[in-house]
Amino acid sequence: MNLPNALIQSLQNVKGFDEDAFREVHQSGTQIVSIRFNPAKVDNRITNNEQLQQVPWNMNGYYLPQRPSFTLDPLFHAGAYYVQEASSMFLEEALKQTVDLTKPLKVLDLCAAPGGKSTLIQSVISKKSLLVSNEVIKSRVNILAENIIKWGAANVIVTNNDPSDFKRLQNYFDVIVVDAPCSGSGLFRKDPDAISEWSENNVQLCAQRQQRILADIMPALKDGGVLIYSTCSYSQQEDEAIADWLIETFKVESLQLKVDSVWGIVETISNKEKAYGYRFYPDKVKGEGFFIAAFKKQSSGININNEGESNALASLKPKAKNKKDAVTANEIEVLKSYLISVDDFFFIKQNEEVIAIPIHFEDDLAIIKSALYIKKAGVKLGSIIRSELIPAHDLAVSNIINNNLPTLNVDKETALQYLRKVEIVIETNLKGWVLLTHQQSTGCCTLPIGWIKVMANRSNNYYPKEWRILNK
Repeated sequence: MNLPNALIQSLQNVKGFDEDAFREVHQSGTQIVSIRFNPAKVDNRITNNEQLQQVPWNMNGYYLPQRPSFTLDPLFHAGAYYVQEASSMFLEEALKQTVDLTKPLKVLDLCAAPGGKSTLIQSVISKKSLLVSNEVIKSRVNILAENIIKWGAANVIVTNNDPSDFKRLQNYFDVIVVDAPCSGSGLFRKDPDAISEWSENNVQLCAQRQQRILADIMPALKDGGVLIYSTCSYSQQEDEAIADWLIETFKVESLQLKVDSVWGIVETISNKEKAYGYRFYPDKVKGEGFFIAAFKKQSSGININNEGESNALASLKPKAKNKKDAVTANEIEVLKSYLISVDDFFFIKQNEEVIAIPIHFEDDLAIIKSALYIKKAGVKLGSIIRSELIPAHDLAVSNIINNNLPTLNVDKETALQYLRKVEIVIETNLKGWVLLTHQQSTGCCTLPIGWIKVMANRSNNYYPKEWRILNK
């Protein structure tokens, strides 16, 4: 692996850089595989399994001894875990050390696709907290929405907007996470093709883009709110220099994080403003290259009303409830048997499909809808036809579904056939809508993988055709 000489030279005086060790780990061919369990779905995982080594800075993260075929694991499709690079899981520590996660928070994950950091954030915030998971690139927002659906949470809104659009939500978010587009040098070991795309010019272009993104998003962060900035780049122009620029340009203070010395994470201090940053070198940590820094916003100068809102935000609040997409009392009665509690949600219709959203987010949904393009909100339940719910797949893999619905547990091969969206042969006395489930061979968990409808002589497969697996 021929690492760019310009990159190596630029790192010579950066704290923690060891050229020989850095080159050696890149030449080794070592591949690190890590996953993060979904705590809402996998309660009784076997943490004393010798094959699972915990990621030290994440309570749900584990290293695997080798990379299995995740595509051929039904529980992966059920949202039992997310395959995520270990270094980036440090976001959990950054959040825990800078924010009171027990409080109801409004959190924005700005550059969210494919969903690793969003699913992590959702797992650590409280149930009454709202996560807005945004992806600017239209072609990537579908995979983000898919992974959020599989994760199963109702307190997430997926949006597809440019960072500049968030200026409309002045003083709205308690926390903003910006995992910024970067030159990608931290991914060289994982993706050698990224080497050919790296250049000093690209580093400069990325740094300029990062500044634009941050400038666009800062008005949406509340006074006293926390900004967490990260990249998968080693270049100071995209890391420490951005921290300096933030402090010089906005009223923010750098936040120091506590890191255990045995973790191998290197704390750096920027040249101008003495901002704290945290570097992950693959020769020092069991993970890829990563940089993260946290900041607290001071006074912004935005006029705030008695409710803690900016004038711009107050103008977005609905003056009256829109009855157009209301769900009737009879329809709510149909939904009761499918949900843990209908009283915890309000319901809207979109293209004849009913969507459940936590009741305490009713005003927030209206505000966000008036400012942004929403790709997905809450949990899609399905459509109601002649007092029958035609259930959506989103409901099957959600955390709000009634656990007492008819279920049928199937073996791995049957589950994979279902996920390929082909006809499956089953023997059951059940009729109508049945929730298909699968249990891992170790017995750690049994999770729904989707709906079938059982009729007299066959069962219909309702797995989403756009998600079907093609791997045989």
